[in-house]
Amino acid sequence: MTDAHQFSGVLNIHWFRNDLRLLDNPALCYTEQLSSANGGILLPIFIFDNSRVYGSNVKSKLNSSLKCGPRRAHFILEAVADLRHNLKRCGSGLIVKVGKPEIIFEEIAQQMDIINIVCQEEICSEELSINEAVSSRLTSQDIKFNLHSFPGSTLYDKTTLPFEGGVPDTFSPFRKEVEKHSKIGLPLDAPSNDKLKLLHNTQEVLKEIGCSLDDNYMPTLADLGYIKEDIESISTVDPRSAMPEGYRGGETFALSRVKEYIWGFDLIQTYFDTRNNMIGPNYSTKFAPWLACGCVSPRYIARECSRYEELRVKSKSTYWVVFELLVRDYFRLFAMKHGDAIFYPSGTVKQKKEWNSNPIHFQAWRDGMTGYPLIDANMRELQATGFMSNRGRQNVCSFLAIELGIDWRLGAEYFEEVLLDYDASSNWLNWQNGAGVSLCTGGRLNRFNIVKQSKTYDKDGEYVRLWCPELQNLSDEFIHTPWRTSEVELNECGVVLGRDYPSPIVDPDIHGGSVIENRPKKQGKSKGRATSSNALPVMKSLPTGSYQFNQK
Repeated sequence: MTDAHQFSGVLNIHWFRNDLRLLDNPALCYTEQLSSANGGILLPIFIFDNSRVYGSNVKSKLNSSLKCGPRRAHFILEAVADLRHNLKRCGSGLIVKVGKPEIIFEEIAQQMDIINIVCQEEICSEELSINEAVSSRLTSQDIKFNLHSFPGSTLYDKTTLPFEGGVPDTFSPFRKEVEKHSKIGLPLDAPSNDKLKLLHNTQEVLKEIGCSLDDNYMPTLADLGYIKEDIESISTVDPRSAMPEGYRGGETFALSRVKEYIWGFDLIQTYFDTRNNMIGPNYSTKFAPWLACGCVSPRYIARECSRYEELRVKSKSTYWVVFELLVRDYFRLFAMKHGDAIFYPSGTVKQKKEWNSNPIHFQAWRDGMTGYPLIDANMRELQATGFMSNRGRQNVCSFLAIELGIDWRLGAEYFEEVLLDYDASSNWLNWQNGAGVSLCTGGRLNRFNIVKQSKTYDKDGEYVRLWCPELQNLSDEFIHTPWRTSEVELNECGVVLGRDYPSPIVDPDIHGGSVIENRPKKQGKSKGRATSSNALPVMKSLPTGSYQFNQK
């Protein structure tokens, strides 16, 4: 057996983070090419950082929520297990560790001449600080290393975009310039089996440094630091969930979902018309959870949309799926430009506002007990399933930040805890947009009339009845405004406000409960004006299929 302590060579570590896939993974392709060039060992690794991300004791900065709730942690565990399975099919494997990355890399590097660590590029400060911790630790121990990061989470290669000094501060000019001048790169093939397969003597070396790819260790939620109560809270799948039946984390299910949605059921044909619905797995793509942890790439999805247009039909719906991937790109690039300002209470407009942190109101919002049925239904769905429709997200954000006046960052942190599809830049900038403190929308305040939204998007009250069963016997007329229902009807329905269902926590006649939408008077282009628009401006007319692909 080779003596690991005398082994002299290069170790090329592919550090999987939010890129849990083989197909169209630029960083992994680079790691494979690097190993071919320097003759080093290619070691895939994933690290569950239970000091910064995972566990029931790891809290957000405002200490209001967990950094990663148990449901998302379970989803990522499934994704990592699927990644390991796919790597093993290629003759490789995946080392899975729990702990601080900087400590784990130090332990591995002690027995190597040099290590190259390759990972997908991160954008936000918390993730970047982990890179800095790794570099600082290895430098302090006089370890020879290189840390390489590569873009791989966006639709467009940022180096090909027609902007100098960062993207524009509003979305429309960004979209127009990108669609006019830039092309989407074709997805990369997964590295071939012969490139990933390890030779027997290499495997022996790895065993002796504690990195055997034969090791099938996979931590449990308890190993990651989640308490029994948190683990039990996600032990079953709620039958009302809008997630696809039998969904799991991982590239295998992600690719299956893309194929099913686009090609199997032709659901992409009607996406534009159904995307604002709220019940069932197929009103929207549901690609977001897998995009968030990198089980599928946006380029792959866009390419499948383009193929569908070529082979079946081109429509506003096929374009709109790619359009929303472009919005996702914009948020990431905007976050890179503005850094920690996306986390400031004053937002990227840096406009000081007085926020409160009323714990009673905030808890009622979290628990779906505000007395506003649409808000409560959405928040209960989120807590029970880890998912909420885009329409619901805009409404609950507007209600928390504008009607309750609560610090929008508390809402963003709670979404970070519970969302299956949590993505830092998209989450925090959508919350800024809803709170009226984002440059993305020019500082506009997008105030949603909750009752009007309810009657528009849940006309017959089906969604509210699904998640607020205590209201199921109310008539369609009053299902969204139980406070307007007569005591006689409430009694006939077996509902006592304040006992069976909460009374509104704020006055409906003032805070989003009016049947007639309170439209503001026309004003000039002043920052912070109130509008009734969505989080991002919707163009009056949109071209279909205006994106382009590189053909090389």
